[in-house]
Amino acid sequence: MRDEKLAKHEVEKPSWTFLTNHGHVLLCICSDPAIRGRDIAAQVGITERAAQAIIADLVNSGYVLRRKVGRRNHYLINPDQPFRHPVEQAHRIGELLQLLTDNQAALLESGKSEEKKEVSQAG
Repeated sequence: MRDEKLAKHEVEKPSWTFLTNHGHVLLCICSDPAIRGRDIAAQVGITERAAQAIIADLVNSGYVLRRKVGRRNHYLINPDQPFRHPVEQAHRIGELLQLLTDNQAALLESGKSEEKKEVSQAG
């Protein structure tokens, strides 16, 4: 019965995945820089509160820059940030995003030093 009630954009969550919820949220933001927290929550299969907490983690750590545009948030991702775990720390998150997404609209360009400075100051 639960399967019938799944929303069109919501999928049943498997028991484990290769990426964490933080990685899933980052991919959602990369795909749609103006995505709403509730839409991230539905796509990832987490609560809206958990989605907002993950976004805050990503902003505070310098992975994502959040800007208000009217009443909505728009996000930019700093692709030069390294992965956090020592096993993959030699790699940048931009590598993952290039591999797994078609839309690169949310990525900061490497040459935009002013926006990068804002991203690093946000964390």
